[in-house]
Amino acid sequence: MDEERAAPPAPEFAGPGWPVLWAGAAPPRYPSRLAVLGARGSRSWYVGGGISLVWLVSVAQAMVAVSPTALQAGIGIALVVVFGAAFLLAGPTAWMLAGTRRLIVPALLFALSFALFPWLGWHLSTIWTYVGVIVGMCVLAWGVTAAIILGLGLLATLTAGITEGWSEGILWIPLIIVSISLMMAGFGRTLAAMNELRATQRQLELMAVERERGRVARDIHDILGHSLTVITVKAELAGRLAEVDPARAQREIAEVESLARAALADVRATVAAVRGVTVSGELAAARVALEAAGIASELPGSTEAVSSERRELAGWVLREGVTNVVRHSGASVCRIRLTAHEVEVADDGVGPRETPHGSSGLLGLRERVEAVGGRLTIGRSDLGGFSLRASM
Repeated sequence: MDEERAAPPAPEFAGPGWPVLWAGAAPPRYPSRLAVLGARGSRSWYVGGGISLVWLVSVAQAMVAVSPTALQAGIGIALVVVFGAAFLLAGPTAWMLAGTRRLIVPALLFALSFALFPWLGWHLSTIWTYVGVIVGMCVLAWGVTAAIILGLGLLATLTAGITEGWSEGILWIPLIIVSISLMMAGFGRTLAAMNELRATQRQLELMAVERERGRVARDIHDILGHSLTVITVKAELAGRLAEVDPARAQREIAEVESLARAALADVRATVAAVRGVTVSGELAAARVALEAAGIASELPGSTEAVSSERRELAGWVLREGVTNVVRHSGASVCRIRLTAHEVEVADDGVGPRETPHGSSGLLGLRERVEAVGGRLTIGRSDLGGFSLRASM
């Protein structure tokens, strides 16, 4: 489970190659490090970073100017190109590492800058801005980031003071290093926060999909559980009547066919999320189901007592309760009560069974009732059998 939470955001939203806040002990799990370097986020970094490399053109010109031979000038230009390429790769490479391990990348870039020392001397501090930018884009704690960037600026000040003498003029390079690096640190943290929000949004979308799948599965269970129970009862009745009363048996078979078609239509409508359940419709269906099962029914004359905002939920309670009566109770009488705040289905059968979690249908019904702040109670009725009561 920890590894699943540690996985990077989906490429469509944040994706590998974008800066992310990371304080774990292990690096993010990517399918391929090369894939990260070529990801959309990395390509965006290459564009912005490539524009900033214009500054290296003046550095290369200065190195050519102090080179006594064309060979040395060529080597110097090649090293500048290598430094620029290393800078571009440093961002995505750092984002693939965890926590303070990211600092390895700017440390290596800082060490690489000294390859230009034979040409620039301590004036190579002019390219430490690139090192500070990578430190900022590592998206570490502000205290760590600021301390390293300020230390880099102080080092640039010391080297300039040693080589050029102490004056106000030596401060402009350190100020550029510190200001640009801190600005990029803020930009990197903003990007990281945006990517966390995108990743959270993606996770919420996946959770919504899972909830919808659960709703559809629960609805299909309730639909088929009720419909197949009635179909089974009617089919058994038709089998018993086949020789005694063929005409009635034929009518029962026709009703079985009608119920099967209705169940199929309900399943299709559920998948399309357009099927409605009403307490009046379920009360009428309960009458038919109980009659087919040979169970005497005590039903209310109307459903007007149920408020409009609770009529669908009351319908689900009736459906599940009557299904259990027909399928499991062995009852001879079933009573349904409807009030403004309560629905009860009771019988005189075997009563509640001792099960640790209840049936999946009752679990789904409990979720429906509790979702609107109600309470589902299961126990023994005053008729001596099972009682299913929903307080809404």
